[in-house]
Amino acid sequence: MRVYSEQKELIQVVCNGCRKNLAVENGFLREECVSVEHDFGFFGTKDGLSHRFDLCEDCYRKLTEAFAIPVEEWERKELL
Repeated sequence: MRVYSEQKELIQVVCNGCRKNLAVENGFLREECVSVEHDFGFFGTKDGLSHRFDLCEDCYRKLTEAFAIPVEEWERKELL
């Protein structure tokens, strides 16, 4: 969950999984976080809804460890 000031500056990020407050400094997230934003289309039970959430690295790990098929993983050569 993200909280912004009236000037649209990021002031807080809270993990939706465990409620951990992630480090935010001068409007920038200073800690690893997985952000998901999804717009549901047709053919499901959430047609027309949008969801957004943030997970800290620990909650992301717990979620993906439960997958029947592991996530694809590769190393990037450049970090920009």
